[in-house]
Amino acid sequence: MITPTSGNDAAVAAPKTGARELRRVVFGSVVGTALEWYDFFIYGTAAALVFGKVFFPQAEPRTGTLIAFATFGVGFLFRPLGGMLFGNLGDRIGRRTTLIVTTLVMGVATGAIGLLPTYESIGLWAPVLLVLLRVCQGLGAGAEFGGASTLLAEHAPHHRRGFYTSFAQTGVQIGLLTGTIVFLFVSQLPDEALFSWGWRVPFLVSFAMIGVALYVRLRVTESPIFKEMQATQTIRKLPVLDAIRSYPRNMLIGIGAHIADTALIYLYATFTVNYITGTLGLSRSVALTGIVIFSVIVIVLQPIYGALSDRIGRKPLNVFSVLFTAAFAFPFWLLVHTGTPALIWLALVLVTSLGWAPMIAVQPAFYAELFGARVRYSGFASSREVGAAIAGFSPLLAAWLQNLLGGEPWLIAVMMIVVCSISLVAFLLARRARTSTSKTSGRSRRPRRADRRRHDRRPRLSRPARRGQARVTPDAVSTE
Repeated sequence: MITPTSGNDAAVAAPKTGARELRRVVFGSVVGTALEWYDFFIYGTAAALVFGKVFFPQAEPRTGTLIAFATFGVGFLFRPLGGMLFGNLGDRIGRRTTLIVTTLVMGVATGAIGLLPTYESIGLWAPVLLVLLRVCQGLGAGAEFGGASTLLAEHAPHHRRGFYTSFAQTGVQIGLLTGTIVFLFVSQLPDEALFSWGWRVPFLVSFAMIGVALYVRLRVTESPIFKEMQATQTIRKLPVLDAIRSYPRNMLIGIGAHIADTALIYLYATFTVNYITGTLGLSRSVALTGIVIFSVIVIVLQPIYGALSDRIGRKPLNVFSVLFTAAFAFPFWLLVHTGTPALIWLALVLVTSLGWAPMIAVQPAFYAELFGARVRYSGFASSREVGAAIAGFSPLLAAWLQNLLGGEPWLIAVMMIVVCSISLVAFLLARRARTSTSKTSGRSRRPRRADRRRHDRRPRLSRPARRGQARVTPDAVSTE
């Protein structure tokens, strides 16, 4: 099967990964991303339920929540730096080694939050230390998903790349589910216990998770493509700069593509919790149960949507996701605003399973196919995390928009439509991002007409042989 390449990767051949090793890589990716994103997500839940009172008690309750959401957004500001720093490292010393480093950074920072003294104990130093640890979380998170997805993409067979890489997102959703379940149990405590020691438990659990994540990741082999790069001595000195120079268009596409799903998930999993408990006056268990329900459904759907993208392409699923979400924005808030738990849960299930799940399932393959192997980790993590930084303050923006209308959520629906429109443009431009690369310059260029004619001169296959070929999706690229 002939596929167009993305990047100067012609000399980098991809040895085939055996089925047993591929299963180990998938398992390692799921466990590793689940544990690391558990760390990142529990901060958002704590910001919605606890941190306003614990770290900013002198502020009026609604203002305290705004400040807590602001500290939540700080992590997103540092995710691009983490993506560039560790992505550059991953393209130089290896995907597996870099993921082990990010596991330690994220795990230690999260556990340390559970040990922080409160504002009542040390005053202003408490929120200062909280922000510093959130910065460390942002640095680790900025490289985690790009590294895990790159490792999976470079182990997976071409024709099933969407299916196998979707398990990186499965791990993220398991992290969200696990963190929410832990907080669901902790939230049953009386307020006095919750705000004194109960909120610390989900963070302290992270110390134990570090050992599990390291054990799993140390058993996973390095990417066969990276090994080949080492063997052929084709590793770049500054891959992050090469990614920007060689793929400027794809970098912009990567930034825009991640704005919608980032803004949306933190609306659904963070801001909605505060809206349900604060504005609607419902119990914490109602809000957290809704997140548990949609998380379970999204986990089941990830490999299904990933496999579907191998058949019809990444673009159709991406475009459908943002169009559905934009169309459902006002109905979503109408259902939530009723204050009826069953309707709230229905709204969350519909908007995530049909609007959010498809775009995140194909995201690992989509980004891996934007960049060549020599700069893949850097390009993937850097572009994606810049998009995350732009959209990561969505809970804070949503809270501000809600205040403008005296507690009504309708401007938030408009915000959902806007972020979906931005990512829609990126998805529509993605097909034109397919490039071949000059071996001499390493820069992207469109193939000449003569090149395309030579590319198309391949033996005519019989009908049964053609049926046996794997489908080449419109935005497919080689991992070579």
